[in-house]
Amino acid sequence: MLFHIESLSPLYEVIQLSGIFSDSKFFVDCAPRNSVENILQQYIEQKDQKDFSLKEFVATHFTFPAEKNSDYHSDQKPIQTHLNDLWNELTREPAQSSGTLIPLPHRYIVPGGRFREIYYWDSYFTMLGLQVSGRTDLIEEMVKNFASLIDRFGFIPNGNRTYYLGRSQPPFFAMMVSVLMETKSVSVLQQYLPQLEKEHAFWMDGADSLHAGKTTHRRVVRLNNGAILNRYWDDHAGPRPEAFTEDKHIAAMSQQPEADIYRNIRAAAESGWDFSSRWFADGTHMYTIETTSIIPVCLNCLLVFLETMISMAYFEQRDQHNGKLFLQKAELRKQAIRHFCWSEEKEFFFDYHFVNREHTPHYTLAAAYPLFFHVATVEQAAATALEIEKKFLQPGGALTTLNHTGQQWDAPNGWAPLQWITYKGLQNNGAFKTAEELRNNWLALNEKVYSNTGKMMEKYNVANPDLAAGGGEYPNQDGFGWTNGVYLAMRRETTHKS
Repeated sequence: MLFHIESLSPLYEVIQLSGIFSDSKFFVDCAPRNSVENILQQYIEQKDQKDFSLKEFVATHFTFPAEKNSDYHSDQKPIQTHLNDLWNELTREPAQSSGTLIPLPHRYIVPGGRFREIYYWDSYFTMLGLQVSGRTDLIEEMVKNFASLIDRFGFIPNGNRTYYLGRSQPPFFAMMVSVLMETKSVSVLQQYLPQLEKEHAFWMDGADSLHAGKTTHRRVVRLNNGAILNRYWDDHAGPRPEAFTEDKHIAAMSQQPEADIYRNIRAAAESGWDFSSRWFADGTHMYTIETTSIIPVCLNCLLVFLETMISMAYFEQRDQHNGKLFLQKAELRKQAIRHFCWSEEKEFFFDYHFVNREHTPHYTLAAAYPLFFHVATVEQAAATALEIEKKFLQPGGALTTLNHTGQQWDAPNGWAPLQWITYKGLQNNGAFKTAEELRNNWLALNEKVYSNTGKMMEKYNVANPDLAAGGGEYPNQDGFGWTNGVYLAMRRETTHKS
């Protein structure tokens, strides 16, 4: 039986609001030493005693999470040697049930730092590096883990923690299967077709019930021309356990009903861009967050690929009916993305605010997804590439957005997954010079920071490579799974001539 941290209420809330741990995630990763009933009874009996210490109580009744990588150092190894060695440091054995941790049947890679569990979209970019390192064994085990999560819960949670069970993350499972196909054989697609279909059903849940009088349900939205696209969502509408204090603070400043602000925060966490001005109504303050009113261009491009992969699997089975059905779904989604997310005036892809029936005003690197997934027309791709070169390209790589808000998914920060999506998207559309400049700048920044610190970081300041990245709810983390993966994948790439 899975353990949910909320079962410790009201002790759980008291601990999270007490400030005894600097990171809200720390306590929710602890494991109770005995039954919830016993712990709560002990708390009730002891909490009013004069010498009661909440921190000592937690230490007595809970096992703290292990910090496996805290003593690991690079020992001045060449960066690629360091990264190949680091896979073993970031590998976890099949997870047993421990506190909020959801058991997994196979080994997996964690990002590093405070992230002690598997993360969904991180893992695709990690796999790119594992592929370079010849670690097909780990790629296959991780894909099997994600398939097992789909079979168990009907979707892939944000990570293998019970406090993530209300949401997923950007649906990269089909991309993971494609990596495994490259490494092994095309038969892999048939093996994972059931899970690909289940994930599609999760994202499209309720689509058949939508009509002019009911335009939204969970992650699906019916637009004014009848097209159906997707948004991010979370089935829960309370503070995130792993950021309880932070969410309560934002809710106190917001004019939104509490349930709405919490769901919008959680939906942004599902996007992976937690947090960014991309989701803010005023472009500046998190208390104006409105994620669930927005059709994200990147999410829908990922679903085009998922639908295409399912179609391919059916055609390989000579099931023409279902093959054509999913191919049509992918084509209709492509057309809808071009219709609702492309700005003729600004010649760039934007998220679509379906409540206001207009593009959001924020320039973001999510615009590279239509290039990566071949959703953009030739003209749209060329115009987008030019805007990326003019507005986003920096000495250390590509900016996430153009807004400086102090949020970690805004300027001046750059993130490995977006560098890869943008780099390959530019390459796919013939913008080789810009792609190579981005690649060279990003690799040089990674190497500079590694030379100075012996570490690979979660994010980087791409605008000024002499400064560290900042912003967000927690300090910049080292490790770091997806940075390692993208570095190795980019380093392997040969230089293209425009």
